[in-house]
Amino acid sequence: MTARVTPVHLVLALTFSTGVVDAVGYLRLDQVFAGNMTGNVVILGMAAVGGTGLPVLGPALALVFFLAGAAAGGRVLRTAAPGWGHRCTALLAGAGLVLAATALGLALIGTSASAVMASSLALAMGTQAAIARHLGVKDVTTVVVTSTLTGLAADSRLGVARGQGAGRRVAVVVLLVLGAAAGAALCLVHESLAVTAAAAVVLAVTGFGHVSASTRSSSSPTRSPVTAQRPGGRP
Repeated sequence: MTARVTPVHLVLALTFSTGVVDAVGYLRLDQVFAGNMTGNVVILGMAAVGGTGLPVLGPALALVFFLAGAAAGGRVLRTAAPGWGHRCTALLAGAGLVLAATALGLALIGTSASAVMASSLALAMGTQAAIARHLGVKDVTTVVVTSTLTGLAADSRLGVARGQGAGRRVAVVVLLVLGAAAGAALCLVHESLAVTAAAAVVLAVTGFGHVSASTRSSSSPTRSPVTAQRPGGRP
């Protein structure tokens, strides 16, 4: 069963977790996006005008920590072989543990340190985005859907009528929306529950990715050793 789990399935599941996390950031952590950095950049641009009442510290820290997570992930994976490997497992497990620690912090102290909580969420999302980039699944970054929507519309019958990858693109959008809805619903109970759910998804993806890669590696055919040949063609 695990052998049929592909990178596409894994990054789609991570897209759902991004929706959950961004719902927590926007609804409970002073309108900060932990995964969608475009939103933070726009917020900071509008806040620079003054008199808007928009947050500055939270989005700025989230942007910095997202970049830190992405840079760390890129550094670790720079010499890794394509596809899922031990480094992906370690990185994503670390991101899942950061989410779990944030959930614990929210449960203990609430949202009083919203900028700190949003920063830790952004750190995890940046790491996750770096892993998704390494896996190289087309149209799935796990953190944004603007390019996905552009491709979906441009390749549709109203566009160039290619229809390539439409199912995957639709799945990305649907899963992000479902994740945001789930995150919002859990926030009505407590924001820590939403982050716990996101951590559970990330850690589950970590496990499935590791087991699936190990299964494929063990089932791949191995070449028999070549017998040394003596001159004349005789072994």
